[in-house]
Amino acid sequence: MITFGVIGYGYWGPNIVRNFMGIDDVTVCSIADKNPDALKRASKACPGVELTDDYTAITGSPDIDAVAIVTPVSMHFELAKEALENGKHVFVEKPFTATAEQAEQLIELAEKNKLRIMVDHTFIFTGAVRKIKEIIDTGELGDIYYFDSMRVNLGLFQHDVNVIWDLAPHDLAIMDYLIPEKPVAVSATGAAHFNHGMENIAFLTVYFPNNIIAHINVNWLSPVKVRTTLLCGQKKMLVWNDLEPADKIKIYDKGVDINSTEGVYNLLVSYRSGDMWAPKVDQTEALKLEVQHFIDCINNNNGGPNANDGYAGLSVIKMLEASNRSLQSRGCVVEL
Repeated sequence: MITFGVIGYGYWGPNIVRNFMGIDDVTVCSIADKNPDALKRASKACPGVELTDDYTAITGSPDIDAVAIVTPVSMHFELAKEALENGKHVFVEKPFTATAEQAEQLIELAEKNKLRIMVDHTFIFTGAVRKIKEIIDTGELGDIYYFDSMRVNLGLFQHDVNVIWDLAPHDLAIMDYLIPEKPVAVSATGAAHFNHGMENIAFLTVYFPNNIIAHINVNWLSPVKVRTTLLCGQKKMLVWNDLEPADKIKIYDKGVDINSTEGVYNLLVSYRSGDMWAPKVDQTEALKLEVQHFIDCINNNNGGPNANDGYAGLSVIKMLEASNRSLQSRGCVVEL
């Protein structure tokens, strides 16, 4: 039996608690939050679970095996560090930490104590992303040319991080999971239209070897909600619309064929247009699969990597930090 403590019962915390409570051989024995209203909600939803406003009652408890940290990013490092120092596995909400240096310290501490870190990159456990990964791995798309993602909506405005740190971790984690090559540089532009000075709209470009490029558009100030990703391959193209109730993924047998004889002026371009098909996508709740994967990693703790371990979280943080530096210099390319 694995005993869990959950720190943070705000927007996402109840979903974390519900899914951990739904796993056999797992007990959520304590929930901590500084907000009395949050604890009141927890008391109604989780009768019998110990409630506290003292986080150290969880991070320091000898009766707790693992801790889920579902707080603002500014608190992630200290809480995770304290939990790891007390011999607990940690499940951390995205983004992993506020800096790459903090992420590296936590990874080193976890490896030293033979503990597991999992970063809550929930989207890589969705049926759509798992299906896209399968399609890429089979070579159906061919060599990847570009990844283009739009994640926009009206609000919710954050006061501690800009729109890149709020929304882009989803797309960066998905991109990092789907594209085998590792990114080498980032550039970002954006604008802050309100007094708090945090960018509410931003455009990221991520550069890879082999001429692969990724573009991510994030926005808190859009009149409509859009969640669309395009993947272009040498052989076929793919569109993922996460807001579609059915046929979330569509694969197009479309592309460009290039033939050339001697000399650049003899370049011949022909366009290929074939069928479209929509593969079946598993509808299992992503968070359910993710927390079960975390439990499996704890029970089979051989030290091996997983798709959203500390190193995956660190990769995203490095891109976020590079994006911030690029924003400050109006889009200057920052090497990773």
